[in-house]
Amino acid sequence: MTGPTTPTTGTTQARARHASLSRDPADLIGGEWIAHPSGTLVSRNPARPDEAVWSGASSVGHVAQAIDAARRALPAWAALPIEKRAAVLRRFQANCKARLAAITTLIRDETGKVQWDAAGEAGLLGAKVDITLDDSATGAMRRVAAFEVPVSATRTGRAWFKPHGVMAVVGPYNFPMHLANGHIVPALLMGNTIVFKPSDKTPACGQLLAELFDEALRSEGAPAGVLNLVQGAADVASSLVSHSGIDGVLFTGSWAVGRRIMEANLDRPSRLVALEMGGNNPTVVMDDCDLRQAVVECVRCAFITTGQRCTCTRRIIVHEAIAPRFIAALCKAASNLIVGDPSASYPVFMGPIITGEARNAVLEFQASLARAGGEVLVSSSAIETASRGWYLSPGVVRVDRFAPTEHDAAHDAGCDLEVFGPLVRVSVVRSLDEAIEQANATRYGLAAAIFTKNQAAAQRFLHECRAGCINVNTGTAGASSKLPFGGVGLSGNHRPAGAFSLDYCAYPVAAMTETGTEAPLPTGMMLDDAWLSAR
Repeated sequence: MTGPTTPTTGTTQARARHASLSRDPADLIGGEWIAHPSGTLVSRNPARPDEAVWSGASSVGHVAQAIDAARRALPAWAALPIEKRAAVLRRFQANCKARLAAITTLIRDETGKVQWDAAGEAGLLGAKVDITLDDSATGAMRRVAAFEVPVSATRTGRAWFKPHGVMAVVGPYNFPMHLANGHIVPALLMGNTIVFKPSDKTPACGQLLAELFDEALRSEGAPAGVLNLVQGAADVASSLVSHSGIDGVLFTGSWAVGRRIMEANLDRPSRLVALEMGGNNPTVVMDDCDLRQAVVECVRCAFITTGQRCTCTRRIIVHEAIAPRFIAALCKAASNLIVGDPSASYPVFMGPIITGEARNAVLEFQASLARAGGEVLVSSSAIETASRGWYLSPGVVRVDRFAPTEHDAAHDAGCDLEVFGPLVRVSVVRSLDEAIEQANATRYGLAAAIFTKNQAAAQRFLHECRAGCINVNTGTAGASSKLPFGGVGLSGNHRPAGAFSLDYCAYPVAAMTETGTEAPLPTGMMLDDAWLSAR
C-alpha cells in the first residue's frame, strides 16, 4: 500500500509526503514551488491517525504573493484563443488518467473514503473536462457562446463573455479534488486565473490537484501564475476571500463559513461570490412506494462516504401506513452495513470519519437528540480498532416532527441543524400534504427526494419542494455532473455548479456596432454642417 512516510512526532511534524505526490509539501506561486518547512499543518490518515499524510507550515503572506502572480498572468491567459485554454484542460485530463491509481490512493488515505468511493471521485476529474467542453444542444458551451443580432438596418449587436479575473477557489475536505476541480476547470476555460486554497484537512489532495494542473499548463506553454496554490487554515482562507486583488470567490463548504465570506464582501458588490453550502436534506417515503427501492436508497444516501456528503439524506419522512415495515428494514440494513478499513480486500461500505473531533460531534449530537426526546433506534457508536482509526457505526433516531429552527439539539430533536456524519432522523406523517410541509421545514434547500408510484404526487413534490436538486424514486446523494448542482436558502446563493459552472465563470458583455453615417438628430438638438469645418 502506498502511503505516508514519516510518523507523527510531538506538536510539530517532521515533513511527511504521501507517495502519490511528486514533491515535498509546498505552495505554488507564479509557477514556482515554494517548499514548506516542518510545521503544525498536518493531515492524518483517518483509518490510522498515527500516520501523517502531509505536513507543512502555512504562510498568510503567500496569499498576496499568489494573487499578484495570478494578476500578472491574467492578461496573457485571457487573451489566448479558447482552443489553447481547452488544450491545457485536455492535457490535464490525460494527466488524471495516467495517474488515476495514485489519485485514488491519496483520496482514500487522506479522507478515509473506502476504495470504491475514492476511485469514483478520482474518475470525476477528467470527466469534468468533457462536460465543460460539451458544445451539444444541451452543453454548457452553448450558454457562453458569443452571438450577434441585427439591431437596425445599419447596426449590429453582439454579446460575448469575459472572464471575471482572479478567482479564489476554496475547497472542502469531503470531495477534496472533485469539488475544487469543478470550479477550476470552467474558470480556466473562460480565461480566469486561480488562487486555490484546499481544506486544511486535505492539503495533500489539494497539492496533487495543483501538480496535475501545473504539469498541464507547463506542457502547453501557459503563462506562469495561471494557477497558484496556498495551503492553510482559517487565517489563510480569510485573507484570501477578503483580499482586494481578487475578482471572485468560488466556495464549497459549510453555511457558517459561507456566511463569513458574504460578510467579508458586503462592500464589493461587483465581486462574483458563488457559494455551495450544506444541506438538511429530506426524503419522503409514501405508502405506495417500492419498499425495497426506498430502503436501499435511503440507507445508501444517509451513510455513503460516512455521511460526509452535502447531499446525504439527513431527514426521512415516512407515511404512517408503511412506517413500521420501512423503519424496521431501515434500521436492520443500517445495522448491517460493513464498516472497515478503506483499503480492505473484503467489501466495505463505510470507512472512518475525517477526524476524531468530527466523530465526537456526531456522538454528541445523537446524545442531545435523545435528551430532547428523540428515540435512538440504532445507536451510532465509536468503533475501537487496533489502528485507533476514527470509525463509528451508523445511527438512526426517530423524532416527532421537524422544524426550521436554530434551536440546538438539546432543546429540539427536530431542529434544523446539519450534522456531517452517519446519523439520520426519521419522522412519521399521515399524508402527502404533511410530508411536503415536513420536507420544507428547513432553512436549507440543497437536495430532496420522494419515493412513490403516483405520478401526480411526484409532480406535486417536484413543484412544491424547496430544493435545487429534487429526485423521484432515487436518493438525494449522487448528483449528475450533466445537470446543474446547487441549492437555495442556506445551501447556496443561486450560483449552481455542475453543468452550469461555466455560467458563473464569465460575465456577458454587450456591444453595438454602427456602419451607417446618417445619425439622426434627436428632438431639441441642432447641428449645422458648417460647424464641422469651423476652425
